[in-house]
Amino acid sequence: MAVREIHTASIPVTPGQRPRDDELDLFGLTHVGKVRKSNQDHFLLCTVHPQVLVHNTSLPNPESLPLLGDRLATILLVADGVGGRAAGADASQLAVETITNYVSSTLRCYHAAGSAHEGEFEEALRTAAIGAHAAVKAEAATVSDHDGMATTLTLCIVIWPWVYVVQVGDSRCYRFLNGGLQQITRDQTMAQALVDEGVLAADKAANTPFSNVLVSAIGGEAATPIVSRFDIRDRNSVVLLCSDGLTKHVSDAELAEQIGAMQSSEQLCHSLLDLALERGGSDNITILAGRAPK
Repeated sequence: MAVREIHTASIPVTPGQRPRDDELDLFGLTHVGKVRKSNQDHFLLCTVHPQVLVHNTSLPNPESLPLLGDRLATILLVADGVGGRAAGADASQLAVETITNYVSSTLRCYHAAGSAHEGEFEEALRTAAIGAHAAVKAEAATVSDHDGMATTLTLCIVIWPWVYVVQVGDSRCYRFLNGGLQQITRDQTMAQALVDEGVLAADKAANTPFSNVLVSAIGGEAATPIVSRFDIRDRNSVVLLCSDGLTKHVSDAELAEQIGAMQSSEQLCHSLLDLALERGGSDNITILAGRAPK
């Protein structure tokens, strides 16, 4: 199956300034892997702008008007479907579509990000995730063979210089800065819950069957969106999102090594995909990367 991908161009920028659209280095791809017969992952990589649509005018050159406003936000989203072949893919697609609709037409408090009213923004992000949860639950209730359909959801909304992350499930968001890799999200799995309770050693979590049991999922029995925030004012920052099809085969240390040597987000995503496929590609693999390099 061909890789599905999206990217934008990158050029050098002045450090410390909010990057322009053409200064962003963004790329995303998804691949079925070498074992699965279908790809249940979906992703989104986009920017959000206010826009003027001219329906009619007496002006001689309406195309010269500033029709597209400054970027409000950059969005990176990964959803890894759970369930039967069609059900999982439908769940992840519906979650991505619901979130996109919400952030483009319903979310009205971008101005609150990073301000004294940012609690309003964080609550709106939780509402978006719960809306996706409700949409998937409703779909499962009306389609006979979609019982049990669910999906992970890892959503990053960048409102310079802040990155807000919404997490449901076990897809991941990482931040790389000055040689160090930090996992921003916490896996919402039974294995991680046992680690948190001190019942299971952290280095054993990945090799237990409980690592694949989600305790929180969009469309599942429970969805508990966790919202976090970090600063990317330092233009050396790299944001990486992925489904567990990558992290099953590539360790955090290897992720850090690959990011540290990256030439572009496109090159990084393809290199990580190749590494996961070389090691078996046992699941669908989705990778998104973003930065605003100096």
